[in-house]
Amino acid sequence: MSTDLRTRIHDTRRVTTPWSDDKTRGVTAGRLDELLERWADGYDWAVHERRIAEFPWTTVHVGGIDLRVIHQRAAGTEAPVVVLLHGWPDSVLRFERILPLLTDMHVVIPALPGFPFAAPLTEPGMSAARMADVVAQAVSSLGYSRYTLSGGDIGGAVAEIIAAEHPDSVASLHLTNVAPQRALTADPAKLAPDATAYLARAAQWFRAEGGYIAEQSTRPNTLAVALGDSPAGLAAWLLEKLDSWSDTSAFTTDELLTWISVYWETGTIGTSFAAYTEPATLPPGRIETPTVFSVFAHDIKPEPRSYAEVFLNVCEYVEHAAGGHFAAWEQPEVYVRDLRRAVELGA
Repeated sequence: MSTDLRTRIHDTRRVTTPWSDDKTRGVTAGRLDELLERWADGYDWAVHERRIAEFPWTTVHVGGIDLRVIHQRAAGTEAPVVVLLHGWPDSVLRFERILPLLTDMHVVIPALPGFPFAAPLTEPGMSAARMADVVAQAVSSLGYSRYTLSGGDIGGAVAEIIAAEHPDSVASLHLTNVAPQRALTADPAKLAPDATAYLARAAQWFRAEGGYIAEQSTRPNTLAVALGDSPAGLAAWLLEKLDSWSDTSAFTTDELLTWISVYWETGTIGTSFAAYTEPATLPPGRIETPTVFSVFAHDIKPEPRSYAEVFLNVCEYVEHAAGGHFAAWEQPEVYVRDLRRAVELGA
């Protein structure tokens, strides 16, 4: 850890509110203090940095930018190809635990532009659609003409766009959510009752929990200063989501600090907002790519099958009692089992 970071953490100005111990109002003071104490004294970033550096990284120059990807090759050239797409507030580390379970497949994990480990952004307007274009070009440049896409959150939206625009290349999809932008085009009058009820629940979730989306999408410059200059601010912003969006005991303290540290060390919290700031226009109509849809009980707003089927060709809808928003990390064996179902669908 750098002296600068340790000093910043030690010099954190503790801010209290009348709700400092109420976890329904955000990260509690005690929870944040516990994390900051470990971050400043005891956590060894260098150990995790070395581990991450040992991933099979490569850089592909496509679409005018450099896209950094983890590229784990299988022994056989004819092995299936899977492309894993992360979301926010995470990174390629979402899929770290499933890499050892996929040695019989060619695995491509892009560090989405603007996120940790990605090459510095050289252009504005890095929407989900632009990311989809870059990822599709990169996978093709790596020599893969047919593959399965898997992901959720922003990665799920990117996967939907690639599948819609490159139907001959995408053999199947494995998703943990429908792109949230779909709710803007859904006609409640044409939905099944449980799908209509889902839209109401999702709207309530956005009212209660979606403040971060409003800030990241409308005032990214302002927020980037606050989070990019203060490790305590960054930790609070990310910890709240990592804690509340995952199942019980999904992360140890050091694992949380690693996921937070990658944003600090790469200076990417501001650029990670691009997917929120730039409008994401999804192709109209239903995507007919065969899809396995995995639902994890502790995800933020899991969709019923009737809703997912409006937009996706859901061949299998699999519900799991454990796991949350970061399912590939929280339930790696279960996640891989569903991913393999999708690969079989596309075979």
